[in-house]
Amino acid sequence: MNTKHILTLIKKDILLETRQQYTLYGILLYLCSTIFVVYLSLKQPEGEVWNALFWIIQLFICVNAVAKSFLAESRGRMLYFFTIASPVDFVMAKLIFNLLLMLLMSLLSLFVFTLLLGNPLHNFTTFIGITLLGGLSLSLVFTFLAAIAAKAQQQAALMAIMGFPIIIPQLLLLHKISSIAFDSVLQEGLWQMIAIMTGLDIMVVLLAYILFPFLWKD
Repeated sequence: MNTKHILTLIKKDILLETRQQYTLYGILLYLCSTIFVVYLSLKQPEGEVWNALFWIIQLFICVNAVAKSFLAESRGRMLYFFTIASPVDFVMAKLIFNLLLMLLMSLLSLFVFTLLLGNPLHNFTTFIGITLLGGLSLSLVFTFLAAIAAKAQQQAALMAIMGFPIIIPQLLLLHKISSIAFDSVLQEGLWQMIAIMTGLDIMVVLLAYILFPFLWKD
């Protein structure tokens, strides 16, 4: 694994994103319009509804922001990357770039959410940390799924088939962790659940590290 190559590939993705801006503005439009529609419908919902809506919107933001990262790469461009970088460097650069993008979108989503739908949280700083952890976890999973789906013919169908059994338990765990921030006193078990979520994230990174070189050769 070459750190210089990884940083160069990350810089390439950042430059493409800042020059084209189609994906970024599309995500921002989706984020703001979706939350505004929820505001028009529910005004300021109670805590449980607020929490559920937040993670549903986070899921779709991640699909729009992260899942297209590999699907947007043409075959010719992938062949070029094959000649200048190792598969591990390439997939790690994608993981880090999508992670940074999703962290930014998660914070922006939380800001717009609290601005329009109120702030029912008792532990706002705790929820910020949980939001960042959730954004990180979702970005890693969907980047890994996109890497696999990009090598298949039925890309969209494969994303849905593989993503459903993986993302549902993760969303349930995130919802359970984040619900703690709605109580005035922190409950027991928070750090154990965070440790489980962190372990899942590490497992996804290891799977990408091990499996992607085999996909790269196709």
